[in-house]
Amino acid sequence: MAVTTTVRSGRTINPWVVLTLVCMAQFMVILDATVVNVALPSIKRGLSFSDADLQWIVNGYTLTFGGFLLLGGRAGDLFGRQRIFLAGLVIFSLSSLVNGFAQSPTMLIVGRAVQGFGGALISPAALSIITTTFEEGARRTKALGVWSAIAASGAAFGLLIGGALTQAISWRWAFFVNVPVGAITIALAWRLVPNSRVEGDRGVDVLGAVLVTGGLMSIVYALAKAASPQEGWTSPTVLLFGAIGLALLVMFLVTEMRYRAPLVRLSIFRIRSLSTANGAMLLVAGGMFAMFYFAGLYVQIVRGYSPFTAGLAFLPVCFGIGVGAGLAAQAVKRLDVRVVTCGGMIIAATGFLLLQRITVASGYVDVLLPALSVMSVGLGLTFVPVTLIATTTVRADDAGLASGLLNTSQQVGGSLGLAILATLAVDQTNSYVRKLGHAPAVQDTFAALIQGYRIAFLAGAILLVLGAVLVGTFIRRADVAGIATGAAVAPDVERIPDTAA
Repeated sequence: MAVTTTVRSGRTINPWVVLTLVCMAQFMVILDATVVNVALPSIKRGLSFSDADLQWIVNGYTLTFGGFLLLGGRAGDLFGRQRIFLAGLVIFSLSSLVNGFAQSPTMLIVGRAVQGFGGALISPAALSIITTTFEEGARRTKALGVWSAIAASGAAFGLLIGGALTQAISWRWAFFVNVPVGAITIALAWRLVPNSRVEGDRGVDVLGAVLVTGGLMSIVYALAKAASPQEGWTSPTVLLFGAIGLALLVMFLVTEMRYRAPLVRLSIFRIRSLSTANGAMLLVAGGMFAMFYFAGLYVQIVRGYSPFTAGLAFLPVCFGIGVGAGLAAQAVKRLDVRVVTCGGMIIAATGFLLLQRITVASGYVDVLLPALSVMSVGLGLTFVPVTLIATTTVRADDAGLASGLLNTSQQVGGSLGLAILATLAVDQTNSYVRKLGHAPAVQDTFAALIQGYRIAFLAGAILLVLGAVLVGTFIRRADVAGIATGAAVAPDVERIPDTAA
């Protein structure tokens, strides 16, 4: 089969080279969401973090990443996807360097927030570059299979790399490692990634951008605080920022309905495939984020794994997601994409149910490994078709918006799922301790924690099953007909000369 090429200033660029570059960047962004998790104890000692402030090493990144995704996606459509992609890489790489040299908690938290902003520019730009480089059909399916496998496995690799670097050298190298990778990607993307943008009106909806960014950041902040044992769902902070976030989002919707060139064209939600896929991603991400969180706590707190060993324990997740993504890319050619999607979610849910078998003395090979393997293959089978469904029939001039929406669903879904499941886990743990009738011994504490982890894994399985029900109920065959056949042709987009980059 001949390989299509992208024309740029008289040269032809192999689209698979473009895919490699954007996948490198996305891997770095997703990896950084978890790379510091196993390094937190070392960072706490090194910079004298308080227990209350330590969570903001993670939440600072999550907050700006989730808050600016829609703005980043639309900016790529309006100003050029390569431009925004490169800008995000520069911001992400420089802030990583600053974080590696951080001398105080404030310096590191601010640096992590800036990193999240860079990631919010990279992720939607990268996905929209793929969807505008590969026309709908077999090649886009294959490209998104690679993309999904790399993106989804980045979280698991983050645990491994973070643990290895922290244990062998220093926690600072969890940040320094991004600098050479970012520099290489910037240099190659400058020359090889095509710059595309929409034709016509390039008006900037400043008010809409401020409202949606503020609303999303407030919601993510409230969810992050709700997941904290010190706060909870009924704390004044959670209620206040939740209300502010909802109010800002309502104002945003009103603004978008009236503005001539809106940041988010609300009519895009009439695309049933896009709306349903985003709802499904919200549910799947909620389960996946919680799995990494609670399984990570289990192996380190209950089983006593070192940071590096904890990272190794999750390495099979990377391979499982890769296997599942490869199977999904082939399966959607032969099976209804809805069947592949629902099947992947059910398999992943089965893995979550298998995690309920954990005990204080569970072995890795007989309990944890089978559960993680089944779950990861199911996630790989899920992410590819969900991404395909979310981007099918979407016009090229809305590619960045659609990518931003999908990334936002994943981020908000992860935050929401973790907050809900953390609350369930803490309540279950506290209930177990109360029923003891005496002060808990060490083994009692571990048993109580496991009761909480189990209810969280059960809730994660339920979220995945609900995602399968959503897709099976609302997606029609006609909505996804172009995925396997490639019948839908991507509209032309304006190409910007190299000199504009």
